[in-house]
Amino acid sequence: MFVKIELKQILRSRWMQLVAFLFTFVFVAIIVIQQMALPDMEGFTRQTASFLNVLLFLLPLFILTIGSMSIAGDIESGWFSLLKTYPMRSMQFIIGKYVATVLAFLLVVLVALGVVLTVGSLLVGVRLPIVLVILTLLCIFIFVSLGIVLGAFAKTRLFALALSLVVWSFLLLLISYALMALGAVVPGHILQKLTIITIHINPVEWLRFGYFIFSNQASVLGPAFYGVTKFYLSPYGHAVYGIVTILWIALPLILASKLLKEDHQR
Repeated sequence: MFVKIELKQILRSRWMQLVAFLFTFVFVAIIVIQQMALPDMEGFTRQTASFLNVLLFLLPLFILTIGSMSIAGDIESGWFSLLKTYPMRSMQFIIGKYVATVLAFLLVVLVALGVVLTVGSLLVGVRLPIVLVILTLLCIFIFVSLGIVLGAFAKTRLFALALSLVVWSFLLLLISYALMALGAVVPGHILQKLTIITIHINPVEWLRFGYFIFSNQASVLGPAFYGVTKFYLSPYGHAVYGIVTILWIALPLILASKLLKEDHQR
């Protein structure tokens, strides 16, 4: 019942409706423009690269802001305190918010991809890689979890919005710029190790890396990353990738529950 109520509230949000429209418009524009400008090619095409870049640039932004403001709004308005008068634990509240937010974004992405496939069926050669769809699901699962922990920490909608933008800028922009700056002053082998570490501690790069691995496009990363790509191409590497991804989802939810529990006990 709680999940159903939360899902209705999120879907009625103007923010969510705007996200659905924006994703549909951008993805359709990508396939139409590039299909008209470029011939059909196999492998990692510009069309696939555009989908991947837009997905990993816009989707985390909207998930972090909407997810964090949703839970921070409940805390700020007193809705969470009211729910605590019922036999509901903090983790139950967190899981309910997580499921509702994930379902809402899945519906948005489903609508966008449905329109993309419909338009693509009219254009010869347009395909949507299954790995890209799986990557989209993982992106939703991970960043909804991160958005919830940011909202639990912020406790007000304005702070949650600002914190989400800071975290998004750090993950999408600042880390990459920092690596490029370090590349001018540190040796190549040190920069290589720093890049590998960044892949594991930055969920955006982790998802991008996963796409190259599971779509058999690891050669795009170049010979400098042969060792790490060879490991993740093995069955054991696949298992490690799955474990790390699950940790990216579970640990923020556990932390969010702990933050809410401590705040309620004060």
